[in-house]
Amino acid sequence: MKKYLPLVITLLLALASASLAQEATKPTPEPSPKPKPAMSKAQIQKSLIATEKKLWEAWKNKDSKPFKAWVAADSIGIGDQGIQGKAALLKDMAAGGCEVKSFELTDFKLTMIDSDAAVLTYKGSSDATCGGEATKPAWASTTFVRRGGKWLVITHQETIAK
Repeated sequence: MKKYLPLVITLLLALASASLAQEATKPTPEPSPKPKPAMSKAQIQKSLIATEKKLWEAWKNKDSKPFKAWVAADSIGIGDQGIQGKAALLKDMAAGGCEVKSFELTDFKLTMIDSDAAVLTYKGSSDATCGGEATKPAWASTTFVRRGGKWLVITHQETIAK
C-alpha cells in the first residue's frame, strides 16, 4: 500500500487542480439589468390622471389612437348600455356618436391593488351630447394594470351622479 500512496496522492492532486481549473474557466453570469426604481404612489397617480385626461380629450376629439395605445386588448367597459370590449369601444369611437364641447374631471383618488394594478376613481362632467341626449355628470372608475412597464386600462365604469 505504501508503494501506491504517492501515486494516489498525485492522482488526487491532479484531479483537484483540474477541478479548480474548470471552475476558473466557467463564464461569469451576466449581471441582471437593474430594475427601474419603483414609482411612488403620487407618481403613479399623476401618470394615471394624465392618461385618463388624454383619453377624455381623445373622446372629445373623436381620436381613437390613444384608446388603441392605452386600452388593453382584453379590457372591458361598463356603462348604461352594458359591457363592451376594446373592439366595440374603438367601433363606437369611429362612429363618433358624441359631440363634446368640454369636460372636467375632479375628485381623483388612487387605490393601489398591488404594484402592478391600481384603481383611479373620479367625477367626470361634460358639456356633450351622445345619441342626441345631453350627458350627465358621472362617478367613474378606471382600473389600470402595468404590463411590460406600461400602464393600460383594463376596466372602465361610470355611474350617473345624483
